[in-house]
Amino acid sequence: MRAAVTRGGKLVVGEVGDVTPGSGHVVVRSLAAGICGSDLHALADFGHFTGLMGSVGVPALDPTRDCVFGHEFCAEVVDHGPDTAKTLPVGTRVCSVPIVMGGGGVEQIGYSNLFPGALAEYMALQELLLLPVPESLSTELAALTEPLAVGEHAVGLSGLEPGQPSLVVGCGPVGLAVIAALKGRGHGPVLAADFSPTRRHLAEAFGADEVIDPAQVSPHDRWASFGVPKTVMDRAAASMFGTDITDPVIFEAVGVPGMLQSLIADAPPHSRIVVVGVCMHSDTIEPFMAVTKEIELRFSFAYNPAEFAATLQRLGEGVPGADRLVTSTVDLKGAPGAFDALRTPGEHGKILVQP
Repeated sequence: MRAAVTRGGKLVVGEVGDVTPGSGHVVVRSLAAGICGSDLHALADFGHFTGLMGSVGVPALDPTRDCVFGHEFCAEVVDHGPDTAKTLPVGTRVCSVPIVMGGGGVEQIGYSNLFPGALAEYMALQELLLLPVPESLSTELAALTEPLAVGEHAVGLSGLEPGQPSLVVGCGPVGLAVIAALKGRGHGPVLAADFSPTRRHLAEAFGADEVIDPAQVSPHDRWASFGVPKTVMDRAAASMFGTDITDPVIFEAVGVPGMLQSLIADAPPHSRIVVVGVCMHSDTIEPFMAVTKEIELRFSFAYNPAEFAATLQRLGEGVPGADRLVTSTVDLKGAPGAFDALRTPGEHGKILVQP
C-alpha cells in the first residue's frame, strides 16, 4: 500500500507492506491525518527522538527502519480481524487513542516499525479503543480529536479554579487545544499570546478573552488588572494589608529551549506553570528565581482514554474555532511538502493529509 514513510532521514511517498490484522484488531482506511509537532521533531533527528522515547520506557523504535507517522486521525472501518466482536460495522467512521497491542506488547500508532500510522492508506487499530464519530461531525474535525485531547488533559492537570486567570503562551495547535479546553470548562479570564497574527486570530476564534502580541507588549503586564501582584514585594505588601490575592496559571505551549526560564523570570510570584509544549532538547533554568517566587511547575503529556472520548464528544457538540484550525489539506503526495511548510509554522494552524 502507499504511505508517506521515513527513509534515510527523509519523508518519502512509497510502498510499504499491506496491513495484516492480529488478534483484536480492526483494519481501517485512513481518511484524514494531522501532522503533529512531534512528527516534525522526529523527522529532524530520528535518532535523538527515539533515544528520548527509550529513556522513558517507550517501546523500542529503530530509526533506520521504515516508520509511518500519523497518530492524529479519522478513519473508516473496512475489515475485522480475528477475535473481534465486530461491534462497529464496516463503513463506520472512527477515532482511536493511538495505541495497539502487538505480539511484543503495546505499540504506538504512528511511532512504530510494525504498525503504520495514518499517513498510510490503511491501519490496524485495537477494536476495544475505537470510538464512532458522530454523524454530524465532519471527518476533518474528527481528526482533531487527538490534538485537542492534549489540551483537555493539560487543563484538568492544572487545578485551575473558577475565576482564576490564565495565560496561554503559544497559540499553535497545542495552545489552541488548551484554550478550547479552558473555555469548554467555563474558565476565564483567558489570555493568549503569540507573535503570529494568524495564530492570534485563531486564539480569538477559540474564545480567548484577550489576545496579546508579545512583540508589542508583555502579557505579564496585564496581571495587575486581575488582582495578581507582579513582584515578590508587591505580594508581601498585599498580604500585610489583607488584600485579596489571585494566583495565575500559565500554560507553556511553545516547547523551545529558553521559554521555561523566560516564564520563570517574568511570571508573578506563586504562578503555576503547566508545561504542555514538548521541548526535545536540554534546557536551563535559574532555580533561585523559581524558589524565591515559589513558582510551581507541572508537566503535562498526552491524555487518558476518558479525556480522548470527552474531546470527541465536545467536537460533536461544537467547539468554537475548531472549523478554522485546519488551514490546509493535502493528499499523500503532498505530505513531504506539508512537513516542510510546518517548519516555519506562523501561517498555519493544522495541516491534514488525506491519503
